[in-house]
Amino acid sequence: MFIKILTTGGTIDKIYFDAKSEFQVGDPQITELLHEANVSFNFEVDSIMRKDSLEITDNDRRLIHDRAAGEPAERILITHGTDSMVETGRALMDIPGKTVVLTGAIQPARLRVNDAIFNIGFAVSAVQQLPPGIYIAMNGRVFDPSGSRKNVAENRFENLAG
Repeated sequence: MFIKILTTGGTIDKIYFDAKSEFQVGDPQITELLHEANVSFNFEVDSIMRKDSLEITDNDRRLIHDRAAGEPAERILITHGTDSMVETGRALMDIPGKTVVLTGAIQPARLRVNDAIFNIGFAVSAVQQLPPGIYIAMNGRVFDPSGSRKNVAENRFENLAG
């Protein structure tokens, strides 16, 4: 099993400098996390950008789309900020023949208490098991980007239908 991992930044890779939320998006954390987990599948990580997802533009989404569509791998995991993950997922919906899973975190992977490790592990499992399509893997559930949203008040993803 080979998984191509594309990173775009987001909270999962954030470094906070003070209590007033000054931050920058740092190096992708997924390589270190997967090595620490002693995974037994082959993977390669490419950093496409280092942006907070609120700063991701339509041009950035086209870049993410083109990188995923042009990738020879059939299984692709994309780490992405949660605030605009659904919009990016929707922008990828026309990619045929690949299983693409987007995941992220509400708390940075660098923090002692975080959801990043769980979400990455869950997304790795999802990308290996799901049929071709575009998915969001967050909070222990798999979502269709066309029918889901981030519930900011609850800090979790949910289906639009409830």
